[in-house]
Amino acid sequence: MNVSLQNIDKVSALLTVKLEKADYQEQVEKSLKSFRQKAQVPGFRKGMVPASLVKKMYGKSVVAEEVNKLLSEKVYGYIKDNDLNILGEPMPNEDKQPVVDFDTMEDFEFLFDIALAPEFKAELSAKDEVDYYTVDVTAEMVDKQLKAYTQRSGRYDQVDVYQENDMLKGLIAELDENGNTKEGGIQVEGAVLMPSYIKNDVQKAIFADAKVNDVLVFNPNTAYDGHDTEIASLLKIEKEAVANVKADFSFQVAEITRFVEGELNQEIFDQVLGKDVVTTEEEFTAKVKESIAAQFIADSDYKFLIDVRKGLLDKLGKIEFPTALLKRIMLLNNADKGEGFVDENYDTSIEELTWHLAKEQLVKEFDIKVEQADVLQMAKDATKAQFAQYGMLTVPDDLLDNYAQEMLKKKDSIDGLVNRVVDSKLSVALKNKVTLKNKVVSLEEFSGLFK
Repeated sequence: MNVSLQNIDKVSALLTVKLEKADYQEQVEKSLKSFRQKAQVPGFRKGMVPASLVKKMYGKSVVAEEVNKLLSEKVYGYIKDNDLNILGEPMPNEDKQPVVDFDTMEDFEFLFDIALAPEFKAELSAKDEVDYYTVDVTAEMVDKQLKAYTQRSGRYDQVDVYQENDMLKGLIAELDENGNTKEGGIQVEGAVLMPSYIKNDVQKAIFADAKVNDVLVFNPNTAYDGHDTEIASLLKIEKEAVANVKADFSFQVAEITRFVEGELNQEIFDQVLGKDVVTTEEEFTAKVKESIAAQFIADSDYKFLIDVRKGLLDKLGKIEFPTALLKRIMLLNNADKGEGFVDENYDTSIEELTWHLAKEQLVKEFDIKVEQADVLQMAKDATKAQFAQYGMLTVPDDLLDNYAQEMLKKKDSIDGLVNRVVDSKLSVALKNKVTLKNKVVSLEEFSGLFK
């Protein structure tokens, strides 16, 4: 047996594996012996089939299987032992590979094209300036979050006079051309109407300062600009019937319901942050502002890595890759999409590959390692972030553990969490390596950076 590597150029090589009968014969005989013990052939008891018959029946397939197993072992063993940094999988050579015939041949030669990773150095230093964006948490953003808390603890009161955003409940009835209740017309007991949703300003004004027991006349078709969904919902009719409803309707107000926001008090402070963490509105507001700012840190780090990547790839310039071989590999992995897909996406794939190789170097340089505890903590942080989006700043430990453990049951989730841990640690290391150009921007400006 002989395994050898011939470099074609800096980024491609030809791997040759020569196998002789002696290399695989022992394993073939063991496999045939196992087949003989298990084979069930008419006319023979189990385990008593003649070895010559077993060889005749299974010999070729066994030789092929054992040769391929040994071939795979030697190819990847050579790559590992010689620390070859290859791209993709070894590809059978299309030009020089001799014909293989397991019926007549005992010695075999296999040739593989190997795509080698290009050699380059991903270097960053304090001379490299990279923008780092911090989102300005405005009073408006804080007030919006505070309002969400007070609304969550709000209540509904019955009132006597209508104000904007109140909800009316009462009897709605179709009128005839004389303004009287139409006999056999549409009537709905307990109809619910929110005048603030009416699209026509003239119709909306009809309900201004309405009082309980008032009878108001309006036109649903005009009020809602003929939109069948709103009209059908109000009148409890099919949408197909809306086009025929043009009449005025009376609305006798039975109830007026108003939503009253809750107050920022100790109960809300404790619900959001935990018991007695803060005791004043000023302290609570400050904590809310901190939590909003914290939600943007991961996005800021993500943008930072995007900018590091761009800057580093610009520094590296054009790098030589084994284009023809990589396109073969891409086509093999995307056979259903064809060569057009490969040609269209090749440059983007090379950019991704270059960053992947550069990132591997940086991870090695900073000795970044991912422990199980890191993955678990990232799962908890991801869970906290999800709850924080809904204003829940304090999540019980047992709930965090349950959510985290569920995430860790899925391989895709684990892979994603591992990548996030690597990016998080790499971001910390790089922020200490390069020179940061700190910039405070609005949320709108920050969002625009990703377009």
